[in-house]
Amino acid sequence: MRPTGLGRLLFGGVLAFNGINHFQNAEEMTGYADSKGIPAADLAVPVSGGQLLFGGLGIVLWRLPRLAAGAIATFLAVTTPTMHDFWNAEEEAKQDEMIHFLKNVVMLGGALSLLSVADDDAE
Repeated sequence: MRPTGLGRLLFGGVLAFNGINHFQNAEEMTGYADSKGIPAADLAVPVSGGQLLFGGLGIVLWRLPRLAAGAIATFLAVTTPTMHDFWNAEEEAKQDEMIHFLKNVVMLGGALSLLSVADDDAE
């Protein structure tokens, strides 16, 4: 089963854009990841950017969809609780972190849904 093109374009396109952003703004993103206590942030940022770019493009083009959706699901499952830990945030940042956390949970649900219908033999 192939999900609709518009849905794949919106979902995967935003993820791929964020992957590119990891590379274009690597210094700032590394600093932010480091401030969140991410080990080896200078390596984690490009690796996660690669996951987002590969997964997003794979979803848009529906190429290697199981691997693409799995890359996105893995990225979201790992980064959501570590980067958007609203329960540990300062009071003035709690609401923003909760919004980002919930946004990522919704995207994780979308990635898991795509993973459940993906067939790596799809063209």
